Amino acid sequence: MPNRDGADRVVHGFPHRATVRASLTALYRRLSPDGVHRYPVSVTADDVALGDDEDLYLGTQRVAGALVRHLQLPEARMVVSFRPSEHAATVELTAGPEYFVELNDRFRSRRRDIGAALAHEVTHVLLHRLGLGFPGTAENEVLTDVTTAYLGAGWLLLDAYRRDGVESQRLGYLTPEEFGYVLAKRAEVFGEDPSPWFTSPVAYEAWVRGRAEAARERCVPPLAGAGWAERRRYGWERRRGRAGAGAPYAFDGGAPAAGVSFPCPVCRQRLRIPAGRVLRARCGVCATVLECAS
Repeated sequence: MPNRDGADRVVHGFPHRATVRASLTALYRRLSPDGVHRYPVSVTADDVALGDDEDLYLGTQRVAGALVRHLQLPEARMVVSFRPSEHAATVELTAGPEYFVELNDRFRSRRRDIGAALAHEVTHVLLHRLGLGFPGTAENEVLTDVTTAYLGAGWLLLDAYRRDGVESQRLGYLTPEEFGYVLAKRAEVFGEDPSPWFTSPVAYEAWVRGRAEAARERCVPPLAGAGWAERRRYGWERRRGRAGAGAPYAFDGGAPAAGVSFPCPVCRQRLRIPAGRVLRARCGVCATVLECAS
């Protein structure tokens, strides 16, 4: 996992949008809806906090164990050490049951972020055991961050984003807003509000921006919750049989369109339904039932 210090080098926005969405789809496909719902509660701050008077190595092992249990890897054992490195943390992926994690030496004095660094590395182990991955290294790291956040440990990574007069730091491969977006996707499914957990003001701001992006995806045609202006544009384009530039939906079957395809607002799997009807559509990947006015 990268170690990024300096507010001037923090990328914002949604540059990994396509990979983030593909990661959500892949996670649901691999785990199934029932598998995803085995993670209804996020890891708590108390589970991963190291006290100032706690032994560094014993405390770090305790936190690693808590994350292993949260991600439901009971047969995995993390052996954690510290060393100078350009990266925040690395993990050696083997057949197990022992996995060796190295944390950057700077975490000796930044105990509050040890849980965040370990969350990413333990998720690497989970994905390794699941056999879930993308072809490229960068895409795999995005998948790891998305999985960490969606399964309830990634709020730690967003909260590690800080910008003040003492220190500036960001952990992970997603931008702060992308972490906020994935956390909002999780919140929609599990009814969980992570906002009280953020100790970093800039992390909270990123969560709000990500939440707004996730909310927008639940209010676009052909979903029934779309606003008046969006529905009017959608109806006009459906009659023409052609979606405009930037539209999240696509038509087929001539003019007026016989069918429309669009991404599921939960898992981003593309769905196809008849056009011109009010109906309920069930996503075949995440099993979400969607109210549509297509």
